[in-house]
Amino acid sequence: MPAVGTPVPRKEGLDKVTGRARYTDDVVLPGMLFGRTIRATIPRGRITGVHLDFDPHGFTVVDARDIPGRNVVALIVDDQPCLADGRVSHTEEPVLLLAHADREALLGATVRLDYAAEPAVLDPRASQTVFKELTIQKGCLDDGFGSADVVVEGEYRTGHQEQLYIEPQGVIAVPEDGGVTVYGSLQCPYYVHHALSVLLALPPERVRVVQLETGGGFGGKEDYPSIIAGHAALLALKANRPVKLVYDRLEDMRATTKRHPAIVRHRTGVTRDGRLTAIDVEVLLDGGAYTTLSPVVLSRGALHATGPYRCDHVRVHGRVVQTHTPPNGAFRGFGAPQTQFAAEAHMDRVAAALGLDPVALRERNVWRPGDTTATGQRLGPDCSAADVLRVAVERSRYHERRGTLAGRPGAGIGLALVFHGAGFTGSGEVKLASRAALQLTATGARIRVASTEIGQGARTVLAQVVADALGIAYDDVEVAEADTRFVPDSGPTVASRTSMVVGRILQGCAVRMRERLGDLGPADYHARHGPFEVEGQYVRPAGLDWDEAAYRGDAYGCYGYACDVVEVAIDADTYEARATAVTTVHDVGRVLHPVLVRGQIEGGTVQGLGYALLEEVAMRDGAMANAQLTNYVIPTTADVPPLDVVVLETPYVEGPFGAKGVGELPMDAPAAAAVNAIRHAGFDVREVPATPERLSEAPCVSR
Repeated sequence: MPAVGTPVPRKEGLDKVTGRARYTDDVVLPGMLFGRTIRATIPRGRITGVHLDFDPHGFTVVDARDIPGRNVVALIVDDQPCLADGRVSHTEEPVLLLAHADREALLGATVRLDYAAEPAVLDPRASQTVFKELTIQKGCLDDGFGSADVVVEGEYRTGHQEQLYIEPQGVIAVPEDGGVTVYGSLQCPYYVHHALSVLLALPPERVRVVQLETGGGFGGKEDYPSIIAGHAALLALKANRPVKLVYDRLEDMRATTKRHPAIVRHRTGVTRDGRLTAIDVEVLLDGGAYTTLSPVVLSRGALHATGPYRCDHVRVHGRVVQTHTPPNGAFRGFGAPQTQFAAEAHMDRVAAALGLDPVALRERNVWRPGDTTATGQRLGPDCSAADVLRVAVERSRYHERRGTLAGRPGAGIGLALVFHGAGFTGSGEVKLASRAALQLTATGARIRVASTEIGQGARTVLAQVVADALGIAYDDVEVAEADTRFVPDSGPTVASRTSMVVGRILQGCAVRMRERLGDLGPADYHARHGPFEVEGQYVRPAGLDWDEAAYRGDAYGCYGYACDVVEVAIDADTYEARATAVTTVHDVGRVLHPVLVRGQIEGGTVQGLGYALLEEVAMRDGAMANAQLTNYVIPTTADVPPLDVVVLETPYVEGPFGAKGVGELPMDAPAAAAVNAIRHAGFDVREVPATPERLSEAPCVSR
């Protein structure tokens, strides 16, 4: 029986449900110390004094002077210090590290910091420091607006969002072999490996990074573990003892990266019958105090800012700027949820300006195979935007429900149509040059990759691909631990790339291994000839081309498509909006594991509804003021409406067995669909989360 397409048991499932799986805080090592981070309490200024108001006996204390290498968190731009060295640029910036064998003594130690405060920029519109700026241009805007009958303008805003993975950030650093080994909860072992080599001035072979079982990431454990790993390693090397550094929920929420807030302005030209003639978009993202991953978040956001619509004349101008707030970073969707919220909320306003049905406007302009994107990429036969729109409208009975709900006060229905590029943007996959390996074992095969299991099912799906490509049973495929000492760099576990990109490399490895085995099964070959290994590397599919300087060409190898239809009910007294029904239709190429795909879609949809209606990060003086689950509200099971999930399959020829990415796409549509439903219910909201306060102040819309 083939493994691909069937709901095989998860590779790590039994260990998790029986409690055998070990997470970072489960691990105790001999002689281990506990670590703690002392953080800045102002958004900007100079540190004028550090006072240790405790008996230092038994403590290990580390500051910037103890860093043997470069005091940077090595990523895209080396502008973020690992520890503040005389200056702070945001509240919660790490200044000092402490370690002690007694956790209570550690938590009881008091450190006072003196500052000379300086004016802080907290509003991105006032910032003069630009981390990244780009422009995407297609055709001529003057021509497009010149042929328009109507021009519609609008501004849309999105706030921070907290990843809120179930397991907080945590690592254990162990000094050994003249270097350091870090075990931890993380998504990208080789990101951490590189950052530690730079920080500690160690050759790569003296740095080892091992992923432990990880309780969720959603992007929040892409870049941030490089920071906490650096802190734990500095303490461990100075103390010459293992150091565990695990955040509590308050510290995790206040100090770590979040989704970038965005202000997106649209100016759209359209003919009276609904044909888009010009799309002009301005994107402004709040990067926080340091660059982190902001340039690539902006890039993906800008590339998705038009929505999946045909238009000959397009300009997208994007900037991400500095504010003196904790840095923002990766979050599921990576810029696309912000810009596609704006695009889809704006499409409903364009339809209203023309007196058109929102579906009719989308049907008039939706991408079809052969159309070109804003970067000039020609869409292939797997472009299914029109299909997911049609199925979502039919399945939800959108038009019938729209008429019915129009007669009910406080009720509405809305939809959003989105797309999402799978894999790294542009030439990113070529630069990564990801590698994967497959070992023959006495009973089957072992996968060796740095791709991590963070709850999404990576181990399971990769094993399915190898099993079918090699022609062996799923149970005979092992997945090695993500340990940089033993696995090649298969790239980060981000960007909806693991199944599609790494799975494709492993599929190739399995085919080559099968050819070498000939007529023998793995066990017979191993018994006669011993083990061997096949390694593969990413090869860009033929026909793809990208010009980074001009921002033209094939931005992604393929795109997934989704359409959400959301019904809402708004309480007449409290103005609370809640989703009452959701239909979500996704095309993610070939479905490798139906249960895991459905789980990704359901989870992403609920996370998107939280972004739309509930999750407000309250910032006060540059710091998160509601960093606890009593007042940072996320959806619970009581908030989840009936979900009708439909999965279409339009295979992508370059994906393993036709698969595309699925992890991020479900995050893109719910916010816009919910806000469009709120608009249908009579409230003109243009910002998420659409809290009761915003609804109570929103202009009324005629139904």
